[in-house]
Amino acid sequence: MKVLIVYYSMYGHVHQMAEAIAAGVREEAGAEAVLRRVPETLPVEVLEKMGAIEAQKAFAHIPVCTVEELVSADAIIFGTPTRFGNMCGQMRQFLDATGQLWAKGALVGKVGSVFASTATQHGGQESTLLSFHITLLHHGMLIAGLPYTYPGQSTIDEMTGGSPYGATTIAGGQGQRQPSENELAGARFQGKYVAGIAAKLKK
Repeated sequence: MKVLIVYYSMYGHVHQMAEAIAAGVREEAGAEAVLRRVPETLPVEVLEKMGAIEAQKAFAHIPVCTVEELVSADAIIFGTPTRFGNMCGQMRQFLDATGQLWAKGALVGKVGSVFASTATQHGGQESTLLSFHITLLHHGMLIAGLPYTYPGQSTIDEMTGGSPYGATTIAGGQGQRQPSENELAGARFQGKYVAGIAAKLKK
């Protein structure tokens, strides 16, 4: 049973969350977690000016996803940084290339889930997750979030990401904050949760 984790990360925050998602997937017996990045759309010179080149070396070994790979997965968990309350442009462009899959109904019945990162605590995490779900629903996917059975969902002891719509992290305005243990634990929970649903559907 294959769970594909498809994400875009500029400075590594979403990548860290993706690795935690994958760890959670692997906790489900018989589940394979496969990490993939979406293609970069920004020129190298722009990435250099943004200070992203060095950060991206940490996950440059993750293969770039092709649209066709989505078909072979039993579940797909997408990860994106937030851009003005929506998914990033790189993810949008990748999904906009899935028209042929939509025409064939190739993703209908697969489990779909989303996780995200924002710079600030109220930077559009929930709107990003919810608006992302619209694309998955157009593909006929079955949406899974991060239920309140994850105890860290209800913590008030710290500033933290996380919502019933999916795991999230807060990166800080300059990317200075790394995902907290609570945020990473939420991502692991979501990975295991999605894998468990996909396993039941595959029986």
